[in-house]
Amino acid sequence: MTTHTSPHAQHYFVPQPSPYPFILSGGMFLLALGFILQMNAFALGSWIMMAGTAVILFVVYNWFGKVIGENEGGAYSQWEDKSFRYGMIWFIASEVAFFAAFFGTLFYVRNISVPALAGMDPAFSLWKEFTATWPSAGPKGSSFTPMGAWGIPALNTALLLSSGATLTWAHWGLLKNKRSQLNLGLLLTIILGVTFLGFQAWEYHHAYTELGLTLGSGVYGATFFMLTGFHGFHVTLGAIMLMVVYGRCLKGHFTAQRHFAFEGVAWYWHFVDVVWLGLFVLVYWL
Repeated sequence: MTTHTSPHAQHYFVPQPSPYPFILSGGMFLLALGFILQMNAFALGSWIMMAGTAVILFVVYNWFGKVIGENEGGAYSQWEDKSFRYGMIWFIASEVAFFAAFFGTLFYVRNISVPALAGMDPAFSLWKEFTATWPSAGPKGSSFTPMGAWGIPALNTALLLSSGATLTWAHWGLLKNKRSQLNLGLLLTIILGVTFLGFQAWEYHHAYTELGLTLGSGVYGATFFMLTGFHGFHVTLGAIMLMVVYGRCLKGHFTAQRHFAFEGVAWYWHFVDVVWLGLFVLVYWL
């Protein structure tokens, strides 16, 4: 007689209670407390911030290591795989909303606020000489030279687009069980990402020292550094995740059938690429 196993017989993996969430909360509290003290010129602020950062890094390393160990030990099934994918999709959706808010701010400033200030009745305006031109430091901002599109920004665009291609090539290698292609593609992606960050740091130095473009350069400086700075932060996180995945690949982790961690990081990296294209067009070019 043939027996059929109900799909509900395979239970979702439930890990044992862990102290890591509690410890992580403590680390985040120390980081926030140290930042507040530092902003108010307390000498202990920087030390408390470093302590909080150390606690967070400790938890991330050990907690993620435990999850990787559970995965490699066969604790996860298709149920968990689907859950992880849903979680990553919602996480990227929240990131889309995050950047949409900043792009919306840029649109509002350029197309509504600046023209409205310039179009005020001179009899009631405090800034009678203000014109609706962009880039603008606002009515009272310091003068600066805007960042051009066809120098470092164009080069960084080529670097990020190339990194997306090398990551896709690495994924093909994983699907075809070509480990050398997988490892080489990941390594090239990491190198391109780190090179991007190096050029962005040089660009910021150039902006501050030669162009007079700073966070204090009115509305253009604020939106420029907020958008590009947060994007650079996301590239940094993506590069770190790629390094972790690369280390796992060198150890023989992932198969053609089961490799969500690789795919999740790849989704994130391609999202970062798309955001940069928007930045290049709307912040640097137009």
